[in-house]
Amino acid sequence: MSSAYLCRMPTPTRALLVTTFLLGACTAGPASPTPQSIDGARRLPTGAVLDPAGPTYDVGPYPFTMIAAPEHDRAVLLLSGYRDNGIQVVDTRTGAVLQTLSQPAAFVGLVFAPNGRRLYVSGGDRDQVYVYDWLNGVAKLADSIVLEVRTARQHGLRYPAGMALSLDGRRLYVAENLSDSLAVIDVATKRIVQRLAVGRYPYGVVVGADSGIYVSAWGGHEVWHRTAAGRVTQIAVARHPSTLVLSGSGSLLYVASGSTDRVSVIDTRRDAVVREIVDTVPGGAGEGSTPGALLRSPDGRHLFVAEADNNAVADFDISQAQPVLLGRIPTGWYPSGLVLHGDTLIVANAKGRGTSANGSNGPGPGAGPARKPASRGGTLGQLTGTVSIIPMTGINYATSTARVARANGWDRVRDRGSYPPFEHVIYVIKENRTYDQVFGDLAQADGDTSLVFFNRSVSPNHHALAERFGIYDRFFVNAEVSADGHNWSTGAYATDYVEKTVPLNYGSKGRTYDYEGTNRGVKPEKDADAAEPANGYLWDLAKRKNISFRNFGEFVEEAPKGWSGVRGLKPFLDSHTDSAYNGFDLAITDQSRVDTWLKALELWSQEGQMPALQIVRLPNDHTEGAKAGAFTPRAYMADNDLALGRMVEALSKSAFWKNSVVFVLEDDAQNGPDHVDSHRSPMMIISAYNQPHVWHRFGNTTDVIATIEEILSLDHLSQFDKFGRPYRGVFAAKPDLTPYAARIPETSLTERNPAGTPAARASARLDFSREDRVDDEVFNRVLWLAIKGTRPYPGGARLTAPRS
Repeated sequence: MSSAYLCRMPTPTRALLVTTFLLGACTAGPASPTPQSIDGARRLPTGAVLDPAGPTYDVGPYPFTMIAAPEHDRAVLLLSGYRDNGIQVVDTRTGAVLQTLSQPAAFVGLVFAPNGRRLYVSGGDRDQVYVYDWLNGVAKLADSIVLEVRTARQHGLRYPAGMALSLDGRRLYVAENLSDSLAVIDVATKRIVQRLAVGRYPYGVVVGADSGIYVSAWGGHEVWHRTAAGRVTQIAVARHPSTLVLSGSGSLLYVASGSTDRVSVIDTRRDAVVREIVDTVPGGAGEGSTPGALLRSPDGRHLFVAEADNNAVADFDISQAQPVLLGRIPTGWYPSGLVLHGDTLIVANAKGRGTSANGSNGPGPGAGPARKPASRGGTLGQLTGTVSIIPMTGINYATSTARVARANGWDRVRDRGSYPPFEHVIYVIKENRTYDQVFGDLAQADGDTSLVFFNRSVSPNHHALAERFGIYDRFFVNAEVSADGHNWSTGAYATDYVEKTVPLNYGSKGRTYDYEGTNRGVKPEKDADAAEPANGYLWDLAKRKNISFRNFGEFVEEAPKGWSGVRGLKPFLDSHTDSAYNGFDLAITDQSRVDTWLKALELWSQEGQMPALQIVRLPNDHTEGAKAGAFTPRAYMADNDLALGRMVEALSKSAFWKNSVVFVLEDDAQNGPDHVDSHRSPMMIISAYNQPHVWHRFGNTTDVIATIEEILSLDHLSQFDKFGRPYRGVFAAKPDLTPYAARIPETSLTERNPAGTPAARASARLDFSREDRVDDEVFNRVLWLAIKGTRPYPGGARLTAPRS
């Protein structure tokens, strides 16, 4: 039986087959990619540079949890990612992976029994807790505990997350993330003896010195405390609490809140927050550090905080009444786990080293589009975790903190800069293309013609607009896929809830698409959206600044029965949404969407006023692949292209042209092939002040948001736009008011896919009802097959560097 098969097999509940591998069996393929180099540094699509302290070693994908083993010379990682789920045992001295054990699913829960002889591991989507024997530093599957009986094809209803054992080891407490409950399990009989209601999306669990149980409500604002006597208290803390750590005496409980840059400190004797540790960056926006994993030093003097989006670990002196930040230590991308071994700090980095140019891993489309289980071709598949081993002896915090600031660009000198007299910003968000797929044939810039999906005959307006108003061949989306893409594109940030559940959602591990205003498929109560950033979205900035705003298709749903059109999924957004403009729905053409927008423009022209900020969604470049009878990918793109051209033409002929600017980008690159990086994507800035030029400077989604904020004098959403690189220098001093004339694509907008082709058969198994319900790697192979035929799928050898 092959290891590849074991890595992906959906084993029945009570008969999980787990085997022990050497490094690489369930993480098959080449070593994790190195991101593009800029002046010798490793630039991420977020704009940060990786400069980790200490040596760094590759491990499995998305190690979101790490705990010390009883022997202290090794640590156990829990892989909860897109490709592989399971555990790895790592030598904390050398970084070597000693053991890899595959599971069908896993999610953040990992705990040793008090005697150190058993290891309990979350089974995530399988609604199980896997029980491993632990002997001489080696794990061996012994048993499993069933939380919910279900068939192999059903997704989890409980989704075990954080876990803790009673002080005597007889009870196992399991946070059931999807059912808002806490399961109490008799370890000896494996029976659930009690199931307790707790807050939304329970995450962390700890047991206090008095045997009381604390559970964090990841989707809420509270920690639930149930005493040994059964009394329940809800303790209000900073929003979206996750990781919990007790002090040595148990008198204090530290609670991480990723989306607010806070660690709440609870006095467990009074069940009250007595102080907050502020973990934001100097001069930041109060969001974006993303504190997650917490580790208290054995002497009780230090609290180490993994700052996921700072790519750093913060060290707070907690021996004083008010904790003091001693300094920061640079790590790999998205630190997510912490272990201290003597004077050595071990850090698990969920996203590791980053991404690079796309490559294929397995047969090309001519051999069928099915994804191999450990494919690294797409963005999520490229992300492989690392472990950093950092000797603390001799750490100079002044130097290491400066390294973190420099790596994140917090120390850059920023001038406000000047802009043309813009009064209106139109922000167009499209769906899922790489630069090479659309602009790879622009000879004046850095493209790869072999990777072009939609050439000039299909997308004449994209090409003409880029050539007239500027080409940006070093633009990168911050996001990996659409789920985090719409959060980055509208909120300049993706919360830890988004980052930790998106890989599972896209890996078909049972999570719902919770990322555009709904949770579990419904609109949550006010302020209860688990994915929502604490600082909100661009429309919230417009509200705070009291500027006019209009939304066309972003974060919307069909209105309830008795109403027509769509409605926004946030209160302010709803009142500023055009109900006639549809969101993501591939049955609706972008021509009809733009018809609605043009009617609004006509009305504004009559009134002489247009909103200062508009968000306009044009999603049909997503396509339906080769689905039989659906529009072909070329037709969908031609529809999208003509819609954009018509928008710009109408705007350029209006009175608003002289003081308007249009930003056009994709929410993500959808794992499509690109010879520079899987995050590189088309972006356009269109105004009377933009001229033909090829811009090679690095830029990303949050740089565009930073530019919008400067133009409209808005506040900031996160540290990513606060410390961004606005596109100030791309505008001419004098405008060219010549109207733009939309081009008609040569490709028919009604061209249909034939039935009976291999690509059509593969597309029939894909769900296009919402954004990215399909497996993106399969989808891109389908697109390649439909557009390129049997030409070999691209490899990953080509590589060129972004520019600063």
